[in-house]
Parts: sequence; C-alpha cells; structure tokens
Amino acid sequence: MPSVLRAAAVASLGIAAAAAVYAVAIERRAYRVRHEIVPVLAPGADPIRVLHLSDLHLAPWQGEKIAWVRSLAALKPDLVVNTGDNLGHVDALPALADALLPFDGVPGVFVHGSNDYFAPSPKNPFRYLLGPSKGETESATPLDTEALEALLHDRLGWQSLNNAVAQLTINGSILEFMGTNDAHRGWDRLDHLPGLVDALRELDDDDTDDPAVMIGVTHAPYQRVLNAFTTQSADLILAGHTHGGQVCVPGVGALTTNCDLPRDRARGLSVWNHAHQASFLTVSAGIGTSIYAPVRFACPPEAVLVTLVGDDIGYS
Repeated sequence: MPSVLRAAAVASLGIAAAAAVYAVAIERRAYRVRHEIVPVLAPGADPIRVLHLSDLHLAPWQGEKIAWVRSLAALKPDLVVNTGDNLGHVDALPALADALLPFDGVPGVFVHGSNDYFAPSPKNPFRYLLGPSKGETESATPLDTEALEALLHDRLGWQSLNNAVAQLTINGSILEFMGTNDAHRGWDRLDHLPGLVDALRELDDDDTDDPAVMIGVTHAPYQRVLNAFTTQSADLILAGHTHGGQVCVPGVGALTTNCDLPRDRARGLSVWNHAHQASFLTVSAGIGTSIYAPVRFACPPEAVLVTLVGDDIGYS
C-alpha cells in the first residue's frame, strides 16, 4: 500500500509540475483575438470595428508580445480602446511605443490603471485569493506617466478619458465616451460624471435623428463604476484589470477578479443591469501579466475585437 501511495504522490507531483510548465511557458504566450458583436448602433449604420487592448504589462524584453500587438493592426480597427496597465517595467515606454505605433492614425481613447503610474513590485500571488489587492503607493516606484500620455495623446492622437468625456464620429455614427481614472486605487470621480455627461450632450449639434452611442471606459470594473455608467445610459462598457482571473479552474472559472465584480464576469461579454437599466459589458482578460507572476492557466491572453452593428441585426 505505501508503494501505491508513493506512486500516486509522484504522479500528482508530475501533473502539477507539467501544469506549472504549461502555465508559465506556453499559455501566457498563447495570444488570441476574441471576437464579439454588439448591436448598439442605429438600424442600417455601418459597422464599427473596435479593438480593445488592456493590461499589456509590457517589459522591454518581451519581443514576442510586442510583435503580436503590432500584428493586430492587420485587423484594420476603426477605433482603439485602451483600458490601461500598459507598463510592466520602469524602462518599458520605448517598447510600448514600438508596439502601438502601427495604430498611428487610428482614432482611440484610453484610461489608466495603476501600472501606468507605478511599476509593479513583488507580491504573493495567493494574496489575490483573499480579496482585492491593496493599492499601496508609498513604496512603489513611479513611472513616467507624463511621457506615456505624450505617446498616447500627442503621438497617437488618442483622447484621455481619465475622469473625462469625449465625442468621436466613426463611420458616420456619433460615439460619446465617459471614463474614469483607476477605480482600484480609488481615483475615479463618479461625482463629476453626471455634469460631464450633461455638458457633452449639450455640445451635440448633430442634425440627424440617430442618437449618439454612449460608451463607458474604465480600467477596473468595480460595481460602483458599472452602476454609474449604466445610470448614465451607457450602451456599452469596456474594462480590463481582472486578467480574466489569470489562473482559472476548468469547469469552475476564475477564482478572483481582484475587485468586487462577480467571478462569472471576469472576462467576456455580458449584460450589466442596474436600476432598471442595462448596458453591454465586455471585460478583457488582458494581454500580459505582472513580471513577478508570469503565469496563466485556463485563461489565455487576449485582445478583443468588438464589432458594433445596428440594433436591427440582433445580439451575438
């Protein structure tokens, strides 16, 4: 009997070791594009291809990731939405520029996550299972956020939605945007949101009868943010931060979202309901991981191509 137990223990260790190798060496590099169709445009409107990039956590030596992000330009998006946590190292900005410059000339919007302000630091990865991580900044290494914004706004022409609003006309449809700074750090100013949205709508001088499409953009999908966006009649909300759970259990799903979002919403497209209103919600599993926790299991890295279509086409 002891020999049987020893054999079982050895087999279990072998399986665990194989899973660890797969999670570190294979799945975290198994980049993919998730495709979604969301019917929020006016009937008969031309489709809009929205490329959602999130959580690159880029480091200078990650050439494979840089090349894959660059290759996404072949999808020919009409709009890029970047939901933050771009930088995974203090020296990552040139690498990020290399990754994103193929999108020069493509309209875009962005918000920040904490790893656009502070470099990552070593942490116990199991700490996330106990609840959302603490946003400690006292000992964190600051990043050059000003240079990051110069890249995103000045070089690429993307508009910041950090506690801000914006409006773009894409393929003949008016898109209105509202966004927050990183809610995980408590930097969202939801108290300012109604006034900003009202001011944006007062500027709408469109002569058509088609209503503008309202899109909410945030890094961390805390329920207070999703509820506020839905109250402001968001047709679609885009978010990241969760990494899809990063390490998932097949048949169970994500073990954590690192915020108060329910685990079954850790990634993918769903409908968020609040106060008798509803918004489409898409949460990206993200492209990268912290350099201190380079592992994914049952949760491959992804970019999301969201195709907005007329609401006469139907939900898919």
